[in-house]
Amino acid sequence: MMNYENMLSDRAKIIKPSGIRKFFDLASQMDDVISLGVGEPDFTTPWTIREAAIYSIEKGKTFYTANRGLLELRKEICDYYQRRFHVSYDPETECIVTVGGSEGIDIATRALINPGDEMIVLDPGYVAYTPSVELSGGIPVSITLRHEDQFKLTPELLKAAITPKTKVLLMNYPSNPTGGFMTKEDYEKIVPIIKESGIIVISDEIYAELSYEDEFCSIASFDEIKDQCIVISGFSKAFAMTGWRLGYVLCNPIISKAMLKIHQYIIMSAPTAPQYGAIEGLRRCEDEVLMMRDSYLTRRNFCVKAFNDMGLETFKPQGAFYVFPCIKSTGLTSDEFCEQLLNDQKVACVPGTAFGKAGEGFIRVSYAYSIEELKIATEKIKIFVDKLKNK
Repeated sequence: MMNYENMLSDRAKIIKPSGIRKFFDLASQMDDVISLGVGEPDFTTPWTIREAAIYSIEKGKTFYTANRGLLELRKEICDYYQRRFHVSYDPETECIVTVGGSEGIDIATRALINPGDEMIVLDPGYVAYTPSVELSGGIPVSITLRHEDQFKLTPELLKAAITPKTKVLLMNYPSNPTGGFMTKEDYEKIVPIIKESGIIVISDEIYAELSYEDEFCSIASFDEIKDQCIVISGFSKAFAMTGWRLGYVLCNPIISKAMLKIHQYIIMSAPTAPQYGAIEGLRRCEDEVLMMRDSYLTRRNFCVKAFNDMGLETFKPQGAFYVFPCIKSTGLTSDEFCEQLLNDQKVACVPGTAFGKAGEGFIRVSYAYSIEELKIATEKIKIFVDKLKNK
């Protein structure tokens, strides 16, 4: 009998399954589970976007677009980034419409990394980052972020991680899973290091619109390193368009051209109807984006207070829709806490270790749920935590 395991590539073998999926799979086998694990807006995509996409299909606009995406959409994306975040890009040579932000990260990594190149990733960080480096033949180098720094990237940590082999820094602010945030002042401390080292920065800004007390600042807004930055963003989170799979990449024309070649061969072009919907979203849905953000802010405040009140230390995240409670006081590991919580109270959270070694002692809780659901879930978590205290 043929051993198909031996036919797999070494890179495919070393990739670990997503730690998030493990708990989704466990939860799916149980009845009446309340899940706080999904990083997905609970809002329906705004009607303006849905209507435009439906109309494009009714009008027969179902063919491939240009590889880079509809020029009309690229113009809207570039106008939007200039208007909202004060960074200017050329829609013809510096913008690619992708299948979600995930494709953008993949083609950016593949366009830059040679075997043996080092790419810095932040720990805790989104589950797909390290595998993207490994699949490109690169060497992921983790920076362990600290709870006491609110999971910000500090100049000391960045300096210590850069070596002669470092080619790329991949970062994500506002952060999934921590909700960590970098202000303009925070970036000002690391920009000189990036400039001097000559490394490329891939900045995943998918949660940019979901910023709360402080205004979001793109790392690409610093003129001295703008051409060293690749901005990844999209419509999934802010515009509640997860299932539409639409993102974009903004970067200098040389890197953009290289990324486009990879995009042409693996994708051809992003889905057509979602592109027409996104055009209308950028033109007419900013008020709805703000409404959703304000709702998330209310939920964030509720969750931070609820977890701190039950004795699980939780800093106040400045962006995204996650809190990252510290569960070290319970004496359980992250995996043990989530497994026992699921079995005892039928509440599903994601262990911090799904996002890297530095996530040990934490859990990720998404607050992309109604206040009513969050109240029920946090009451159940409190019952579980109280049981642990009384053992």
